[in-house]
Amino acid sequence: MNKKTRFYQSINFKIALVFALLLMITLEIVGVIFVRQLEQQNLSQFKNQIQLGTYVDNEISEQLGKNNTTSANKQMQQIISDVNNTNITEIRVIDNKGTVRASSDLNEQSIVGQKTTDQAIKNVIYNSRSYQQVNYDQGNNNRYYISIIPLISTSGNSNSVVGALYVRANLESVYSNVNKITLIFFVAASFAIVVGLLLAIIISRAITRPIEEMKKQTMRIARGDYSGHVHVYGKDELGQLASAVNNLSVRVEEAQESTESEQRRLDSVLAHMTDGVIATDRRGRITIVNDMALDFLSADAEHTAGKSILDVLDIRTTYTLRELLENQDDIVLDFSTKTQDLILHASFALIQRESGFISGLVCVLHDVTEQQKIDQDRKQFVSNVSHELRTPLTSLKSYIEALTDGAWKDPKVAPQFLKVTQDETDRMIRMINDLLSLSRMDSGTAKLDLELINLNELFNHVLDRFDMILKTDDNPDKNYTIKREFTRRDLWVEVDTDKFQQVLDNLMNNAIKYSPDGGQITCRLLETHNHVILSVSDQGLGIPKKDLTHVFDRFYRVDKAHSRAQGGTGLGLAISKEIISMHGGRIWVDSKEGRGSIFYISLPYEPIDEEDQWE
Repeated sequence: MNKKTRFYQSINFKIALVFALLLMITLEIVGVIFVRQLEQQNLSQFKNQIQLGTYVDNEISEQLGKNNTTSANKQMQQIISDVNNTNITEIRVIDNKGTVRASSDLNEQSIVGQKTTDQAIKNVIYNSRSYQQVNYDQGNNNRYYISIIPLISTSGNSNSVVGALYVRANLESVYSNVNKITLIFFVAASFAIVVGLLLAIIISRAITRPIEEMKKQTMRIARGDYSGHVHVYGKDELGQLASAVNNLSVRVEEAQESTESEQRRLDSVLAHMTDGVIATDRRGRITIVNDMALDFLSADAEHTAGKSILDVLDIRTTYTLRELLENQDDIVLDFSTKTQDLILHASFALIQRESGFISGLVCVLHDVTEQQKIDQDRKQFVSNVSHELRTPLTSLKSYIEALTDGAWKDPKVAPQFLKVTQDETDRMIRMINDLLSLSRMDSGTAKLDLELINLNELFNHVLDRFDMILKTDDNPDKNYTIKREFTRRDLWVEVDTDKFQQVLDNLMNNAIKYSPDGGQITCRLLETHNHVILSVSDQGLGIPKKDLTHVFDRFYRVDKAHSRAQGGTGLGLAISKEIISMHGGRIWVDSKEGRGSIFYISLPYEPIDEEDQWE
């Protein structure tokens, strides 16, 4: 997802911000130290500037030691008044008794001669220690410096304290200079920070430009576009990273092409497999299913994905997922319904890593419906052949045993027994010939001797022959009529005359066998689009609906007792179906029980003009 990054969220801003913060913190630290040192240095210089000098201290100490206080006070007043220092706002002289003896401030002359109330002055006099302090005058918002030093007597050998010298100086000039310098430093620092921020943005853009290109390239790679290329600006770490991204793009493209090729190959294999394939994860949920498996299961991919394979194959009641993973037994699944037959053979295999971890299961579904049907038909065929041969052989054996026991001597019984023996033998010969014909057709060795014939004349020839048979039949109870409904147009079709007559003979024989006495057999021949249709209908008992789909099966009889009594082998319709199929046609039956049956034959047909026929 390609979201636009806001500037304050970008790495450019972050690098510039970090650089600016580092510069600002550095300048602040330097500024604090610088201003602090400047303030201390100015204060130190200021203190040196307001020092009165040793001679002033000595003069005042000498005056304090005199007994004439009035003269001494005048002299001290003169001394402190002569001090020419604009920074000093007031100088006071206090004797060792705490009495103010002189003051340089003309507005504070009222305190001269009074006891001082300043505790700091008293402490200096009593402790002989100097006192220095910076105070803030809230009245006029000024800072001032106070220095109190003890005055030591210089007369004699005694070093007694004779008083204290109180000096008060205005510090506004000092702090005004410090503030000006601080303001200059702040402006310079701000300008440096702004310039540094701009330089940081420019530098960060230069640093992050290859990173931005690499980001765009990786996003293109994520979208599947490998055509881009990251420009390598140098041989530093970013240049090496850009080269690595370019190599990664090529490798990913090759790997993606290989993966897609393998995926297409796998999809193609799965799509064109005649077997169904289902793959699951380790919990048995379906992840891959091909079209053939969906056709087998009559499902769609959307509803099948994610479902348990036990539910899709409908084996939850008989198997568990653990049993499938542990045993991988083959399973036969019967999905047959009333409308279709479907039997599947399910084979299972594990999807296993080299470490042995089982990550899923593969199920291959093979349609064995036809194989099962062939096996069943083979068993049924063997059973039917055995049954069909056993009946005449049993009959033959019985009659031969009777003849052997002396029946051949009886002139009345012997011919009948021999006639039955001959009929049963002929029946077995017909059956074997029919089986051989079917075997040749199944193996593909039977060939058609095709020739272009007039189908109207061929059908009429067959029906004329049956008309003659019906007229010469000695059985008075058999009275059939054959009705013909043919198109007037001559229909020329390529067929194998002998085999096609065999089909028509079989249909007519069945119509005669199963029609009631005095019934009518209707034969039709008509032309449709690219086909000719022949039909033979009778007025017999018809075929039950459940038997309609089996009448063309081998050895299948609707009325087994009547068919066997008529000498039928149960192979006539099966042979007819094979012959019509070899001609590229189709044969089917339409029947309702109690209303007779209609057998249809459809053959491919292309109209031929008579002029084209005799060229």
